[in-house]
Amino acid sequence: MTDIKQEKYDRAYLRMALEWAKLSHCKRKQVGALIVKNRMIISDGYNGTPSGFENCCEDKQNETHWYVLHAEANAILKTASSTHDCSGATVYLTLSPCKDCSKLVHQAGIKRLVYINKYSDTSGVEFLIEAGVEVVEFDKNNL
Repeated sequence: MTDIKQEKYDRAYLRMALEWAKLSHCKRKQVGALIVKNRMIISDGYNGTPSGFENCCEDKQNETHWYVLHAEANAILKTASSTHDCSGATVYLTLSPCKDCSKLVHQAGIKRLVYINKYSDTSGVEFLIEAGVEVVEFDKNNL
């Protein structure tokens, strides 16, 4: 696929991930994720509480509960109960991954990560680059 065509798809999937982020009940930060393989969305996710828990991500001090799942973790875990696998896929994120989610991305076999907002701790992105994952940052204002 040509770079221009790929960039067009990247922008479209990032816009979709932004819409998916709006499904999150978290107040402090809403994050969306899409996993795409062979130009087909195989999974999606947003940050939130585990199944069966109240849809409230923050405590009374406005701190995020420790058990809140990140968007990319939710999307990767969703593939476990499907016929899809993430090997060779691209993950689209509205926020670059933390170091814990970066391990999941790598271990799931995802080969490309595209994001629009930079998380304060960049060690996750650095880890993925070192692991050979292609990492692409887009300007949110340029979608």
